[in-house]
Amino acid sequence: MTDGIVPAAEAPPVRILGLFRELGELKRIRSAGREGSIADRLFAASWSALCEGRPLGDVWRATTAAALAATRMGDIDRAVMGALGIGGAATEAILARALEEAAEEVDSPLLAMLRQAPPAEADGPVPTFVAQLAGQPRAGVTCPGRPRLLLEPPENHAEHCLMVAVYGVLLCPVYDARPEVVFLASLSHHLHNALIPDSGFAGEVLLGDHLEPAFARATEMALAELPSELAGAVRGARAILPDAATPEGRAFHAADTLDRVLQIEQHLRAGKASMSYVLNDMALVHEGPVKPFQDRLLSAMGLAA
Repeated sequence: MTDGIVPAAEAPPVRILGLFRELGELKRIRSAGREGSIADRLFAASWSALCEGRPLGDVWRATTAAALAATRMGDIDRAVMGALGIGGAATEAILARALEEAAEEVDSPLLAMLRQAPPAEADGPVPTFVAQLAGQPRAGVTCPGRPRLLLEPPENHAEHCLMVAVYGVLLCPVYDARPEVVFLASLSHHLHNALIPDSGFAGEVLLGDHLEPAFARATEMALAELPSELAGAVRGARAILPDAATPEGRAFHAADTLDRVLQIEQHLRAGKASMSYVLNDMALVHEGPVKPFQDRLLSAMGLAA
C-alpha cells in the first residue's frame, strides 16, 4: 500500500556495476610525462574549467564523456593524437567511437547530451586545494576499536571526488536528479581533506564534537580560493550532502557508496585473479603471428593454463 505515492528508486540496475568498475580503473591508469592518474587530471581539468568561468553544464558533460572514452582509450586523448599527426576530424571520430563502446549502459537521453560534450581539456590555474586533494591519501578501511585495513596503493581524494562526480551523473536518470547539482556537490564533497588528513571513521569518532566545526572551517578555507560566484554555486550544491531525502542526495550517496566499496573490491578482485583467467579470458598472450611459439613456450615452462 503506497497511498498513491510512487516509491523513490533505491538502486540502479546491477548491470551498471561493470561500467563503474571500468571507470574506477581511471584512478590507476598513468602514462609517461604526465603527473598523476587520468582521474587526477580530469579532477584538475574540471576545476580549471569551472574557475575559467565555463558553464557548469559544459563541464559535467565534458568530464563524464572524457571519462567514458578513457575506459577504452586510456591516456590516448586529443593532445596525444594531435602530437601523432592524427587530424582533428579523425580524432573526434575515434573518441566518439570510444564513447559509444563504453556507454552501453548509459541512459539514452543522457548519452545524447554526452555526445555533444565539448573537450574536457583545461590547463589554466587551479585552486591550491586541487593539488592538496591529489596528494591526500584516502584512509582505507577503519572502524573504531579495530586495526586499520590499508590497501596499497591508496587512492587519493581528487580521484575519489572525480569518480563520485562521474558515477553521480550516470546515476541521475535513475533518481530523476539534476546532474549539474550532483556533479558539483560530488566534485567538492571532500574539500575539507585539502587541509585535514583522512583518519577515516575511527578518527572521526574520536574527534567527537570537534569534527563538524573542523570540517566546516577547512571547507570554508578551500571555498575562499574560488571566484565568489563559483563558491556560491558550490555551497548551494553541497546542500544535498547531509541526507538522501532529495533525488540529488540519493544520486550522490549512491555514487559515493558504490565508489568506496568498488575501490576495495578492486584490490580483492585482483588478488583472486587466476592464471587461467589472465591467459584465457583476458588473452594476455593474444592472437598474432608468434602465438603458436608463445603457447609452446609457456607449455614447456609450466606456465600454460
